[in-house]
Amino acid sequence: MLKKILVVDDEAVLTKMIKMNLERTGNYEVRTENQGSKALQATREFKPDLIFMDVMMPDMSGDEAIAEIREDDNLASIPYVFLTAIVTKAETEDMGNTIGGNEFLAKPVKTDELIETIERILEK
Repeated sequence: MLKKILVVDDEAVLTKMIKMNLERTGNYEVRTENQGSKALQATREFKPDLIFMDVMMPDMSGDEAIAEIREDDNLASIPYVFLTAIVTKAETEDMGNTIGGNEFLAKPVKTDELIETIERILEK
């Protein structure tokens, strides 16, 4: 069965590239959303196994969107990983790949990093 991945980022080019690269593997079904304010609805409809969420978006921040999702008992257990351009890849090593205790990947993110993260988190 395909693993369902939701990618929420205001950069449409980025979400299209992630979708294309993940779906090309044949292991993932990917839905994208380009507004943080639509993340809750997309999560309810798609029921992803994992969410990649941009930290900074113009209409709603990633942590606000995740907080909304967490308020729904049916969705609260879905794991998520923040995507951010706030820090560089070099800084991620110093931070242990967490922001406020939440896992993140620094943008630009490579497909192999996404796949490794998906597999590691969903194997738990």
